[in-house]
Amino acid sequence: MAIPAAAVIVPLGVLFFVSGLIVNLIQAIFFVIVRPFSKNGYRRINRMVVELLWIELVWIVDWWAGVKVQVYTDSETLEMMGKEHALVIANHKSDIDWLMGWVFAQRYECLGSALAIMKKSSKLLPVIGWSMWFSECLFLERSWAKDEPTLKLGLQQLKDYPQPFWLALFVEGTRFTQAKLLAAQEYASSNGLPVPRNVLIPRTKGFVTSVSQMRSFVPAIYDMTVAIPRDTTPPTMLRLFKGQPSLLHVKMKRHAMKDLPETDEAVAQWCKDLFLAKVLLFFFVYNAKD
Repeated sequence: MAIPAAAVIVPLGVLFFVSGLIVNLIQAIFFVIVRPFSKNGYRRINRMVVELLWIELVWIVDWWAGVKVQVYTDSETLEMMGKEHALVIANHKSDIDWLMGWVFAQRYECLGSALAIMKKSSKLLPVIGWSMWFSECLFLERSWAKDEPTLKLGLQQLKDYPQPFWLALFVEGTRFTQAKLLAAQEYASSNGLPVPRNVLIPRTKGFVTSVSQMRSFVPAIYDMTVAIPRDTTPPTMLRLFKGQPSLLHVKMKRHAMKDLPETDEAVAQWCKDLFLAKVLLFFFVYNAKD
């Protein structure tokens, strides 16, 4: 006899929400009583506390839903992951790509210092959004006039971060859909640009600013490419809570920050070229059975 989905989803959801509120409360207490006197002391404590919450979602991905992730990388990238500050740029293929980043961060012992640049409304989300705010994630309004000073200030405040952190940035600015891909293809064709196939055209202002502000204290950029086979149902939060598996292919590549071009225009082009190169992994994934 099949167990109704609600009989599983509701208890898991309640457990996560209640435990999340407890973690938020603990974060708030330490934010008030520790951070004014020792910012890095607060950061070390918060890292341990927030891991208690985020590890629950990692468990749901790894053990409950049994999501399989095929990783492609090289020995240099594998050696350095988790041992240094890094700016992580990724394509935005599904609505849980950020969670895939947490899975990787947990495996390389920096889950509690996994940060992200996100839209401002995200910090209003109970539990997850609040925990991210206490953890110094950066929240933007998608108005560059307002976001540029916010981004610069937030990045500079990470300069003295005491443990290796990963700062995730989805440079496409939005999640991939076929409608958005068609719009990007039309824009590329009308402006004489290379036409994207499986990714969107990156929006480079945030990336360029991140590089310019972090060159002095972040030694690497991790390029993360997520591809989902065409015959696989994309993962969603609902599928995860239902325990339904998915298959993802992920390519990780480390780029030394010192090797990037010096000018803003060249850095922007470097980012665009990187996204054009992602087509090779998609070709491999989509033709693996041929």
